[in-house]
Amino acid sequence: MFNKGASSRSSGKISILLAGTIFITGIVFAVLFNMGLGYTNELEFCTSCHSMKINLEEYKQTVHYKNASGVQAVCSDCHVPKPFFPKMVAKVMALKDVYHEIIGTIDTREKYEAHRWDMANRVWDKMRASNSRECRSCHEFENMDLSEQMRSARKRHPRAMEDGDACIDCHAGIAHEEPDEPDEPEVPDET
Repeated sequence: MFNKGASSRSSGKISILLAGTIFITGIVFAVLFNMGLGYTNELEFCTSCHSMKINLEEYKQTVHYKNASGVQAVCSDCHVPKPFFPKMVAKVMALKDVYHEIIGTIDTREKYEAHRWDMANRVWDKMRASNSRECRSCHEFENMDLSEQMRSARKRHPRAMEDGDACIDCHAGIAHEEPDEPDEPEVPDET
């Protein structure tokens, strides 16, 4: 005779074992995924591509790299959002940079400089669209001690706050050399 109770206990144990396996696999995946995200946010990873060495040289000359307080903002602090979904969008969008590095679009200083204006404007547009979200994770108007700022900043920061300006509106080129705007193509005179 077939023992129905033993069969249901056995199937219950298999269900619990399967659920436990799925749960542990999920935890392992989440840990590895998080480690991967963390690794790809490191300065060493970001500057491992040949073209990013140009940015690294410039960045090393800024207050974001070396300053009296010893606080350092790395690439991901400015270019990768902290919230999960915007971060995932940024990571997917970064694949185009890897693609262009691989195919050689920006693999020399000359090629990089030829594309610099367009690349910078895409980053500035992204920063404006997010109201300089990444800047504000360290620099928030409300937390600024204007009395400690230079006279020009003391005047401009309240106005920028009132006007809703993004940080990048005044601080483009703060961590990298600001590219020269390309010359307008000459339009033939039709007179």
